Amino acid sequence: MRYLEAAGIALLILLLGLTLIFARRSFISRRGGTIGMSMRLSTYVPGRGWAPGIGQFTADELRWYRLFSLSLRPRRVLLRHTLTVEERRPPQGPERLSMPEGWVVLRCSGGRRSAYSRRSVPDQVELALAESAVTAFLSWIESAPPRALSQP
Repeated sequence: MRYLEAAGIALLILLLGLTLIFARRSFISRRGGTIGMSMRLSTYVPGRGWAPGIGQFTADELRWYRLFSLSLRPRRVLLRHTLTVEERRPPQGPERLSMPEGWVVLRCSGGRRSAYSRRSVPDQVELALAESAVTAFLSWIESAPPRALSQP
């Protein structure tokens, strides 16, 4: 009987965790301007290190949230005014197994801001998006207002 109770409690905790993950995703998506995208978090093994997530466009930032997380804070924040796309390519090798058909990999460089600090750090990042989302992403980058020149 105790095993049955333990299994029931474990199942309840699992269902509660899944409910929280889906509620978080719904909460983030409700704010609008979201797309499904993957970000490469590790480059130690070629073609590996991709994590699925949700990208949210704001005025000057692209906030990336991990798909399977409970945190309401973005894992990475990309700054629009310093972001440039260096390479666009189809998924290669093992990447093809971890991404849906019709996705494109973009290698970008520019300032990245940690979700926990205001410092901008030069960085390179690889993003994987659907072809239609790539168009939206490039339009968002190109539509950045010009930065004001500092007056002495």
